[in-house]
Amino acid sequence: MDEVFQLVFLKDLPYLLDSKSECPPLFNCTTRLYYFPVSPYSQCVKIALNYKGLDEIECLPISLNDKPTWYVEKVYPVGKVPALEHNGKVKGESLDLLVYIDQEFGGPNMTPTICIPNFIYLFMLRLLNEFCKLEFSYLSCTKIFVVMHNNTNIQSLGKCIRNYANEGPFILGKFSMVDIAYVPFIERAEISFSNANYDIMAGRPKLAKWIEAMNTIDAYTSTKLETIGAVYIWEAIVVSC
Repeated sequence: MDEVFQLVFLKDLPYLLDSKSECPPLFNCTTRLYYFPVSPYSQCVKIALNYKGLDEIECLPISLNDKPTWYVEKVYPVGKVPALEHNGKVKGESLDLLVYIDQEFGGPNMTPTICIPNFIYLFMLRLLNEFCKLEFSYLSCTKIFVVMHNNTNIQSLGKCIRNYANEGPFILGKFSMVDIAYVPFIERAEISFSNANYDIMAGRPKLAKWIEAMNTIDAYTSTKLETIGAVYIWEAIVVSC
C-alpha cells in the first residue's frame, strides 16, 4: 500500500534506520515501536505510549523509502509501520495497536468508560477511513482545490461530538483512544485546509472545542508536526508503507 503525504520536510530529521543499518538484537525481551516520524498512523500510537507513560519502550524510526532488510525479513514481513515488538511477537495496524497497548500495559485507561453501542465504534472507524481517503486524495495533488461547506465527513464528526460530548469536550465526552485515533488526521486536515484558506472549525463550535481540548493533552502536543519540526510543502510525496 502506498501512503501519500503532503509534507514532508523535517528541520531536524532524526536518523532513520535504512537498508545500511545494522540489525538490533531482536526479540530480547525489549519492547520496541517501529515507526515513521511523520506518519499519522505512527503518531497515534506514539500518543498512546505517551499517555500511558511508557517511556521505557524503545522507539526506532524506520525509513520507508529504504527499509532495513532485517525489518522486513525478521521483524514484520508486511513491511509497514507502526509495528510493536512485545513479548516475542510483532503486531501492526495502528487501531489494533491502540487496543493492544491499552489492554497489555499499565497507565491511564484509554477505553471509554461510558456505554457506547458497537455500531458507534464501527461508524467512527468507518468515518476515520473516510477522512484518510479524503485527505490523501487532496494531498495527491500539487494544488488543493477544496469545497468544504457541504463536506459530510466534517459534518458527521461534528454531529458525533455533539451527541456524545455531554461529559466533556472530547468525542465521547471523556478523553479516549477514539480521540487519539482521529487527531493526527484532523491535525493534517486543519493545516492543509488553512493553506487553502478554509477554516475547518468555522461554524463548528464543538469541533473547535475538541481541537482546543486536544491541545491541552501533553501526550498529543509533544507529537504534533510543528513540535517535531515538520514543515508542510505543496508537492506530494508518495512513500511505500
